[in-house]
Amino acid sequence: MLLCTARLVGLQLLIFCCWAFACHSTESSPEFTLPGDYLLAGLFPLHSGSLQVRHRPEVTLCDRSGSFNEHGYHLFQAMRLGVEEINNSTALLPNVTLGYQLYDVCSDSANVYATLRVLSLPGPHHIELQGDLLHYSPTVLAVIGPDSTNRAATTAALLSPFLVPMLLEQIHKVNFLLHKDTVTFNDNRDPLSSYNIIAWDWNGPKWTFTVLGSSTWSPVQLNINETKIQWHGKDNQVPKSVCSSDCLEGHQRVVMGFHHCCFECVPCGAGTFLNKSDLYRCQPCGKEEWAPEGSQTCFPRTVVFLALHEHTSWVLLAANTLLLLLLLGTAGLFAWHLDTPVVRSAGGRLCFLMLGSLAAGSGSLYGFFGEPTRPACLLRQALFALGFTTFLSCLTVRSFQLIIIFKFSIKVPTFYHAWVQNHGAGLFVIISSAAQLLICLTWLVVWTPLPTREYQRFPHLVMLECTEANSLGFILAFLYNGLLSISAFACSYLGKDLPENYNEAKCVTFSLLFNFVSWIAFFTTASVYDGKYLPAANMMAGLSSLGSGFGGYFLPKCYVILCRPDLNSTEHFQASIQDYTRRCGST
Repeated sequence: MLLCTARLVGLQLLIFCCWAFACHSTESSPEFTLPGDYLLAGLFPLHSGSLQVRHRPEVTLCDRSGSFNEHGYHLFQAMRLGVEEINNSTALLPNVTLGYQLYDVCSDSANVYATLRVLSLPGPHHIELQGDLLHYSPTVLAVIGPDSTNRAATTAALLSPFLVPMLLEQIHKVNFLLHKDTVTFNDNRDPLSSYNIIAWDWNGPKWTFTVLGSSTWSPVQLNINETKIQWHGKDNQVPKSVCSSDCLEGHQRVVMGFHHCCFECVPCGAGTFLNKSDLYRCQPCGKEEWAPEGSQTCFPRTVVFLALHEHTSWVLLAANTLLLLLLLGTAGLFAWHLDTPVVRSAGGRLCFLMLGSLAAGSGSLYGFFGEPTRPACLLRQALFALGFTTFLSCLTVRSFQLIIIFKFSIKVPTFYHAWVQNHGAGLFVIISSAAQLLICLTWLVVWTPLPTREYQRFPHLVMLECTEANSLGFILAFLYNGLLSISAFACSYLGKDLPENYNEAKCVTFSLLFNFVSWIAFFTTASVYDGKYLPAANMMAGLSSLGSGFGGYFLPKCYVILCRPDLNSTEHFQASIQDYTRRCGST
């Protein structure tokens, strides 16, 4: 294993030698050399390296103007002083003279050159590649430096196979006097000397220093005279020894760089909070909680729905209950006057089916109040759609039947008799209502409306609602009623020239147009508003549809029954029919 390492290092050194020795003089400066029995090498940056961006390896000359490095020079002089003090002492190394070779390692190329020169043999100044490096004896005994991590790593990688040491292995054995001070090191190779703590006072090119305190290792003691310290703050105020100040409440610390004490303060986003146990990460709130930006805690979300105790609910409840009472009163009024011409012309017993379907739709609107439940979600929209379908089917077939009686009974008698004999009116209502029933059942099975808690729309609210508005079943049921409304409008418009007592075009047209406007207004509102009062807007649209249907078809007839009994007579209806016959004959 050692032989393989030697060969690998030898290959590396051969490459470095071709580069370094070709670009530098092979002679060290006499000013940086001291002969002796044992030589030490010192690698110090006497000049600063080039700061230019390099895209390939280049040799940097150290003796450039304006590149003198005072720190490296101080290290250089410290080593010279240390060696001279040892040589001048009669107690440290008697009869032994230390020498040194000091190199300027201002750049990577200079550092490699100096390291290779340290490893060269005495005399020929070259490196021999040997299989056994244990007996290799380079020029110097040990190396001190370089002072930077990057260059020290390169030097250590080249020196370690040749077993050249930075003296630190034996430094804990050192113990000597220097100017009446004991120089020694502990087992961790840290100096155990006494120090003075000084403050440098620079004033232009001149400087002085003041002794502020001292430290001793036996006994271990640190003394500082704080009154002598001159701080640069206002009124000699002591500066804060922190990289970053504490963050405000609800602001997390985002570390900048490698040290946790240097950070930026960033407010926690909405829906998160800063727990004091972890100042570096905002934690998310629970599903039922919320927090504004820059919060230290989470708050419970407010659960909202269309509650019964709200004023909006009271108004809608009163209006819906009034409509339901009017429907019940109209049913009783029509039952009392069932055999009168007005009730018979309005559809007779078919009117009770129309009133019942409107009452079913009105009853479904109560499901919009209070906290949504599974039965309410299943029935409120489906029951309204089915009830309104039945009403529109009856309205359509009633208008169509009047057209058949007055316009096709004579012109197309075969069609008229087939319509009457096969109960076309009842059959149409059954088929039309059955189709809507099938749509609603599919809706409830495939896209089942269920109560849900919605968290996304508002950060501080929990919306209790039914999952029906966005389903395909709801859209199909609404479109089906839209087609029936158009059919009822078309049939009523075709009967605009019927006898006055049978002409319902104006009232039906008004009610259907109001129905369209109500739902257009609702969908427009739903596209821009998703708050707690959206069910109230939905109920208002449904209530408007039911009210317009009742008002357009039944209120005129109730007015005649209650206020104009003279118009509710067989003679008046026959006169109206005869007048229509004369007009048709004249045209």
